[in-house]
Amino acid sequence: MTSPTRTADHGTLDLSVPAGHEPWRNPSAYWPNLSRAVAHLSAPVAVLGLEALRWNTHDLLRRAGGTPLRVASKSLRVRGVINALLALPGFHGILAFTLAEALWLAERCDDVVVGYPSTDRAALARLLADHRLAARVTLMIDDEAQLDLIDSLTPAGRRPEVRVCLDADASWRSPLLGFIGTRRSPLHAPADAVALGRAVASRPGFTLVGLMMYEGQIAGVGDAAPRAAAMNALMRRVQPRSIAELRQRRGTIVRGLRELADLEFVNGGGTGSVESTAADPSVTEITAGSGIFAGHLFDSYRAFSPAPAAAVALDVVRRPAPAIATVLGGGWIASGPPGANRVPQVAWPRGLKLLPREGAGEVQTPLAGRSAAGLAVGDRVWFRHAKSGEPAERVNSFAVVDGGTVTAMLPTYRGEGKAFL
Repeated sequence: MTSPTRTADHGTLDLSVPAGHEPWRNPSAYWPNLSRAVAHLSAPVAVLGLEALRWNTHDLLRRAGGTPLRVASKSLRVRGVINALLALPGFHGILAFTLAEALWLAERCDDVVVGYPSTDRAALARLLADHRLAARVTLMIDDEAQLDLIDSLTPAGRRPEVRVCLDADASWRSPLLGFIGTRRSPLHAPADAVALGRAVASRPGFTLVGLMMYEGQIAGVGDAAPRAAAMNALMRRVQPRSIAELRQRRGTIVRGLRELADLEFVNGGGTGSVESTAADPSVTEITAGSGIFAGHLFDSYRAFSPAPAAAVALDVVRRPAPAIATVLGGGWIASGPPGANRVPQVAWPRGLKLLPREGAGEVQTPLAGRSAAGLAVGDRVWFRHAKSGEPAERVNSFAVVDGGTVTAMLPTYRGEGKAFL
């Protein structure tokens, strides 16, 4: 019998204590214990294992080696978790994914950087009319046209100073393979980045406070993915070369910008590149978020092994054949290039697999395999999403499980009535 569930206040989650033990190392006990803990909750049940959350949190801090970590909100989308991280030494500030979200978070956090350029005129108008929010929120730009849009809404002199961060391209232009990375900023050459920095520094109404360079080809691509030997071998050759090139180029950009402005921060990296980004002397902070919940894509790195902190349980609702069990829902496909690694991973029971002609369905997901015959209507199957924050768009809350008991219910953005993107 589980104890009564209490509803958590934002910020009541305690991540300060490292995990004392690692129950997920024994899957045959871990997943059934989660099933028992949430048996009173209707599926789909989204769960955060507190021991695993603590493990991932402190492992990220260890890997950062003292470099501050900025919380990537898109990889969480649960304010209770975001606030708990910000309460810990070693974490500071938020990297938001939209300006509307940043304004909402800035009501309680005094350091929110918007990770992408915004043309949300309503949100910009609100920012430009509020001195307190303008002092707390930093906008991302990579083109002077983005400054023109702001001035067209409210000219300098009639609004507070706008804090600006420059987004420079961190991709690697391989002599043989061409572009490797994420299509973000047009500012690749140091001269181009410094030229835009000069335009910001000389333009009334704007203050250049930071630089961001996200090395997606390192932070977001594993080098130990299952059944991908050729790609793994390629990434093990590509990533060290990209790291070396980026360190030199980022350092040149930072030196040029520091001649123009007193930069408050130089942001880089992500969960998959914490060590290499921390080793870059020009970087002052690292963005991390996915490693807290640890979607299954983050199992594919040699450098670290996150715990499966976030998972979703779905109910078996029918048995269309003796060797097939069908759960309700399950088609929570991750963003990115379509492929097998973007579908939910069956975590428990072992030995279940998606049907190749149906996959994970919007309303139902049939599962085959050696364990399917033993499942009955009403049994639960545990899934891990490929990514970390996206499941929060599907559920209203996460149940926090500690020692086999639900200790809190944390609302997601959706549960708080918010849908930003």
